[in-house]
Amino acid sequence: MNLSAAFGASAQKTPDKVAVYWGEQEFTFATLQEQSLGVARQLVERFNVKTGDRVALWLKNCPEFIPALFGILYSGAVVVPINNFLKPAEVSYILEDAGADIIITDAELGAHFSALASARPGLKLFKIEEFSVAGKSAVTDFATQTPRSESDLAVIIYTSGTTGRPKGAMLSHGNLLHNVESCRIVLETVDVDRFAVILPMFHSYMLTAGVLLPLLVGGSMVLVKSLSHPHHMLREIIARHATVLPAIPQFYRTMASANIPGGLPFRICVSGAAPLPVQVLKDFETKYNIPIIEGYGLSEASPVVTKNPIHGVRKPGSIGLPIPHVEVCVQDEDGKTLGAGETGEICVRGGNVMLGYWRNPEETARAMRGEWLLTGDIGHRDTDGYYYITDRKKDMLLVNGINVYPREIEEIIYQFPGVKEAAVIGVPDARKGEHPVGFVSPNDGVTLDEKALIQFIRGKLADYKVPKNIIFIAALPRNATGKILKTELRQKVLG
Repeated sequence: MNLSAAFGASAQKTPDKVAVYWGEQEFTFATLQEQSLGVARQLVERFNVKTGDRVALWLKNCPEFIPALFGILYSGAVVVPINNFLKPAEVSYILEDAGADIIITDAELGAHFSALASARPGLKLFKIEEFSVAGKSAVTDFATQTPRSESDLAVIIYTSGTTGRPKGAMLSHGNLLHNVESCRIVLETVDVDRFAVILPMFHSYMLTAGVLLPLLVGGSMVLVKSLSHPHHMLREIIARHATVLPAIPQFYRTMASANIPGGLPFRICVSGAAPLPVQVLKDFETKYNIPIIEGYGLSEASPVVTKNPIHGVRKPGSIGLPIPHVEVCVQDEDGKTLGAGETGEICVRGGNVMLGYWRNPEETARAMRGEWLLTGDIGHRDTDGYYYITDRKKDMLLVNGINVYPREIEEIIYQFPGVKEAAVIGVPDARKGEHPVGFVSPNDGVTLDEKALIQFIRGKLADYKVPKNIIFIAALPRNATGKILKTELRQKVLG
């Protein structure tokens, strides 16, 4: 079994069912399958793609993303999704590192091709405007010409690079199929589900939870066309009766304070890519009576690792329980497994764990301890087996030799009236080693008092955890998937 065969099975089962809604347009499984095979044929015959070659996919969210994705896989090649917010120099690095000689993109992004080609001579451009739909009879047999097994490389996902140069996480067909199946079970996904897709499809979270999951179970994607304003997004989502929403905390924060007549259509909402503040979860669920299933994952794990259960206990602030067929534990620096309540590094083992980093054995060795993936996230589990992320390993502060985790401070700041967003970083301190500094974005039209906020925090946390000062800014810097760029915040303080 491989990803393209799994998609083909969905198309064969329900060829006339709408797979993707895009504004007023509808695309059936049969149409997308036909387009995918047409793209595969062009890649092989026109671009001379061979099995195992890397093909870059640089697109904004659009229906053509689907046949481009599966077309690359049908050709036997490896997909390299690229963040469409990156600049040409950043894209050039990924193309060079991945050894990709073909880039599939659109006319707008294709305008940068000359800059990319000058950095990588021989690079070939395949615009989605050139996609042609070959006849079924001409390409049906083509789907089986390049069979790929579960152990074969399918996708190279480049990490966000917030700690340095991006690394390419190698995900096999089996890795992604494993994660899709685990997510199908835990989210109780069925073929009548319609997934609202508002986040970038190049990201591992949406690639698995927003694209592969609905399509491989025979469901549908409501690919939202109007991203300029939340109300426009909601109009599309409601009109198409979406049932599942994978989104990031900022969206739920916006919805929690919005007034939506008639409510929202979802049976469940899923939050990922960044921590969900407890207050946002409570406000949203109180208002709409729709559960937000908070989870956790990382690109190196295809990416989903844990979820709070739909049924049973959902613990606010927790990332939940390991998803089916995935093991999670907390280890110390020496690899010893820690018990409930003990803080250490979250580690993951299972069929979803990457093959390694592309052409980077040193980083692969740092990320793996035997079969365990070392996530770099600090946390613990409680006596019920629920896991909690305290912070990124690199974000942990040492104040007078005591561990301080910014997430704990941020959660308290979010409880202060008028706070829209919050982030805490560590700043070098000659006397204490480090001290925390808070960055806060107020709600629109609100003016916050620094002394009052610090006093509020002091009433809830030990003195050594209280930020020395609070810096108010209009908005926190984020990458394309919503993660706060703490490196930029440090630069604001340290210069």
